Amino acid sequence: MAASAISPLTSGRTLSSGRLSAASRLRKRSEFRAVQAQASRVVTRHFVFLLHMPNAAQRSPRLGITASRKVGNAVARNRAKRLVREAFRATRDLWQPGLDLVVIVRASLGEMKLLDVVSQWRSAEPALRRTVSSIARAHSIANAQGAR
Repeated sequence: MAASAISPLTSGRTLSSGRLSAASRLRKRSEFRAVQAQASRVVTRHFVFLLHMPNAAQRSPRLGITASRKVGNAVARNRAKRLVREAFRATRDLWQPGLDLVVIVRASLGEMKLLDVVSQWRSAEPALRRTVSSIARAHSIANAQGAR
């Protein structure tokens, strides 16, 4: 029942099993390192968002998640990662095409529900939009200079 309530939000970017497609995920250490080296940061109470826009602006936004042992045991870390993935799907209007996003879970999410995570992300929306637009602007300027 819960999956059917979320499915309209996830159309087009998930596999039939509910997983994010490989094209929608950061998977390699080198991809994470590239984002971490060149990213702009937005910090909330429980999350750090690292935003980076490489050259591939036509692809869908990609998500990478980091949850260290500071977050808790394996069960707590996996739960946090599931909540982050679902929040990413629920807030897809925040993420421009071509954006690479690494979400670092800073602290235990405790008893937070998906709605709590999404509301925390929505409260950071003005800062996220400012950061994403400045990244996109810088990216378009760099592309225009490279075309000369």
